[in-house]
Formats: sequence, structure tokens, C-alpha cells
Amino acid sequence: MNLMGEPAFVGRHCGHNTYDVTREVVDFYADALDDHSELYREIAPPLLHHSECYEFVGQWYLKNLFGNLHGQQDWELFAPIRIGSKIRTRSTIIDRYHKRGRDYVLNETDVNDAETGQLLVRGRTHQSFLPPKEEQGDGFVVDGATAAKKTPRPPFPTATGVDLDSVTKTIDKRRCWMFSGPGKNYHTDKEQAEKLGFPNIVVQGMMTTCFASEVMQNAFGMGFVQGGKMSLKLTNVVWVDETLTAYGKVREHVKEGDRVRVHCDVWVEKEDGTRVLIGEASALE
Repeated sequence: MNLMGEPAFVGRHCGHNTYDVTREVVDFYADALDDHSELYREIAPPLLHHSECYEFVGQWYLKNLFGNLHGQQDWELFAPIRIGSKIRTRSTIIDRYHKRGRDYVLNETDVNDAETGQLLVRGRTHQSFLPPKEEQGDGFVVDGATAAKKTPRPPFPTATGVDLDSVTKTIDKRRCWMFSGPGKNYHTDKEQAEKLGFPNIVVQGMMTTCFASEVMQNAFGMGFVQGGKMSLKLTNVVWVDETLTAYGKVREHVKEGDRVRVHCDVWVEKEDGTRVLIGEASALE
């Protein structure tokens, strides 16, 4: 039954899927993100199924799609996804709340090994929606000018440790299609974006979280794939054909059992310095 998220209540099971983790799927991800880690010879990228929660939007999205935005994304990585394995996903609504004039639905999507049941990856997606009374028939709910007027955030990063190697990506239409396609939607098609209140293709927020993941994985390898965490706020809209750079900086080292967890500040910004993602991430070493 498809209710487009109404009523989207806490505890609602939104759906599940089963997938084969093939070499072809891993190579497609690597091409789409221009992320060709040596680790992908044996394991899949930890965020291979970055957008699995959106396979079930009819079960947790609110009715008013005009101006909806991805506000925050949390990731927990527990074990590697092995190439050649089979995985099973599960999607659940775990919270609803109101903040700064928007309604939020929090979806939790787990990725488990289909044979052993082991939890591999957990994602929590905070999606925001305009209340129905604010739906607009004309004009844009967010454009370049309104995005630039956002209230300045406190200084970030505040970490003072070692800089992690950055990664830079230009997001053209092909990359948008590979990441958010193959269908037409506001992440792949300008006309569809205009229908939802945006003047151009909106780059999917999950893509910037993958860039932050790449920075952490490059720095910590399996210490991130097995035990990594990220809590990321999406702070500005990214448009097609913009160039982004993802950064990381070590904040502190904290003993965790017989290992050490390295806490970092991570962020992604445009060429003009506009921050589009800020947050914290950690890995084991």
C-alpha cells in the first residue's frame, strides 16, 4: 500500500530489498563517484547503497514534495560489504519532528548480510518538508540568491589536528544521472527540479556524504570501513556543474578498548568557499 508517507508514523516499516553485490555494481559506483580505491578489489564501497532509503519514499515521505530537502545524514559502518555476497535492506521511520518551520521525517535504513544477518551499514536520513500551507505554485523555494542568505553558522572546523587529504569533484549531468538516475527526477532533470521549486538540477545530498566518506576511507582504510561513523549536516544546496572539495581534519584521539578512535571534523565546500556539508566523522586505528 502506497500512502506517500501519510500517515508517516514512528515505527512504520517502509520496506525491504535483497541485492547481489556484483563487480559490475561496484565498478558503476566507482565510475559515478570517481572513487577508485584499492579496497574495491575485494570489498564494496561502504555507501554502495547510499540511496536505499529512497526506494521506499512512498512509505515515509510527506505529501507536500514542493521544496523538500535532505537536512542531515548519519552513517554507522559495522563490517565490510563483500563482493559476491547478497545483502538485505530494511527501512523504518524512527522519528518525526518540527524544526525551523519545516517538518522532518527520520528514516533508518539497515544493510545486513542476507546469509548471516550481520549488520553491515546503518544510515539515518533526516528529510525536511515544507508545511502544506507554504506550498507555492510559482517561483522558487530555494535558488542561488536565497541559498546565499542563509544565517551564518558558528566557525567550523574547530579541530586543530592534522589535515586529511582532500578530494575534489566536478558534478556534471552525467554524474547526477549515474548517482540519482536512471529516471527523471529533480536530481537528474531541470524540468523536474522546477516542478519542485528549484531553478536547476539539485545535486543529491547523499553524493556529498559519499565524498566525505571517501576522505575518511582514504585516510583510515579498513579502520573506517569497519567501525567508522559520520554525522553530517547538509547546509546548502549544490547545483549541477558545480565543483566541490571535501576536507577532513583530526580533532582528537580517544582510546576505545584496545584500539584508538580518531575523531575528525569533515566538510565539503564550493569553489567560492560556501559550505554545503559540515559534520563529524571517526574511524579506528
